[in-house]
Amino acid sequence: MKKQGAGDGVVIIKKYANRRLYNTETSSYITLDHLAAMTRAGREFKVVDAKTDADITHNVLTQIIMEEESRGETMLPVNFLRQLISMYGDSMQTMVPGYLEASMDSFRRNHQQFKSAVEGAFANSPFADIAKRNLAMFEAASQAFKPGGTPGGGDAATAAAPSKDDEIAALKAELKRLNEKIEKLGD
Repeated sequence: MKKQGAGDGVVIIKKYANRRLYNTETSSYITLDHLAAMTRAGREFKVVDAKTDADITHNVLTQIIMEEESRGETMLPVNFLRQLISMYGDSMQTMVPGYLEASMDSFRRNHQQFKSAVEGAFANSPFADIAKRNLAMFEAASQAFKPGGTPGGGDAATAAAPSKDDEIAALKAELKRLNEKIEKLGD
């Protein structure tokens, strides 16, 4: 989360005993959804307990993840969560946060390189359309890791996506075309 938005400073969010969140930059009450949007936009913020001034950013970010997961489109597989929970109290616990952070940074850095490599590998081949569809699915899955992205897409481009039946019909047509091409090559 290196990129910053308007204001370019760390925004202080105060959390009151009644669980309300107050954005000191805009002098307004906000919700966890606002904080999630700020995170996606790459905006740095720090959440502090209004009474004790203790930093509770970690707890609030975890709460945002829990809310996102409860909305139906889960990103964290059950097996991953079990493995993560099993690491608590383990001698390796102190290494896990650094490892996960480095893994996510690497994933984001290499995302564009991966995309270019996949597109280049299938350029001018009969599998180019299939590769593009697979890449689109990969893009949708990786939206949560990009600043400004949302899990599941949720934008107008996704809303205009073809239905499952249309995709199946397109794949069948592509398969038929490829079979015809193979038959011509065999003649």
